[in-house]
Amino acid sequence: MGDAILIRDLRVLARCGALPEEHERPQPFDIDLDVFTDMARASETDDLADTIDYGELTAAVVERVTTGHVTLLERLAAVIAEVVLVDERVSEVTVEVRKVRPPLPHDVATTGVRITRDRP
Repeated sequence: MGDAILIRDLRVLARCGALPEEHERPQPFDIDLDVFTDMARASETDDLADTIDYGELTAAVVERVTTGHVTLLERLAAVIAEVVLVDERVSEVTVEVRKVRPPLPHDVATTGVRITRDRP
């Protein structure tokens, strides 16, 4: 399917990482979503009810990732994909998560992962 809703640079503060301080202190993460869904009906009706509400989707993602702690970026991306796939209109999602200013001994702006998950 070629139709996709694109959400770029959703900034959240979340707890993700292996270091002790990463368990306690939220850090900034940037999230990109490619949400694959059939937009034919929405493009005809111009009705929000016929598409995925970006506000509701981003609110659900933020709610989930700002609660609790995960160790790996890979797990954080998978959790986000699970949230997006709750909507049965989503056939596939690509999630990219970037940790801003990761605690590394070198000058790195971000580290990240990208995963793609589809409906089983």
